[in-house]
Amino acid sequence: MNESLLIELTVFVLAAFVGIEVISKVPTMLHTPLMSGTNAIHGVVIVGAILVAGSHHGALTTVVGTIAVAFGASNVIGGFLVTDRMLEMFRKRPEAGASDQGGDTG
Repeated sequence: MNESLLIELTVFVLAAFVGIEVISKVPTMLHTPLMSGTNAIHGVVIVGAILVAGSHHGALTTVVGTIAVAFGASNVIGGFLVTDRMLEMFRKRPEAGASDQGGDTG
């Protein structure tokens, strides 16, 4: 096995363990806002995927880059939808009597 591949695999495994530890320590109340913000930041991933898809290194690179753009875009859209749904819980709902704002007729 190549030495650089071994180093990259080691970094990947350590990053996975650190990520699991960090996410497991996040309180439940903060999990949705944290994940929504993280998904919104994936716009950077879309920019990188567009650069990869636009590079002229072969058909496979273009296909993989295009798939990465699609996945990144769905992640960004999902992050905004989750954030909107989460914020919907904190909006005040109109009361049932609020629609009868006309005056008394009696």
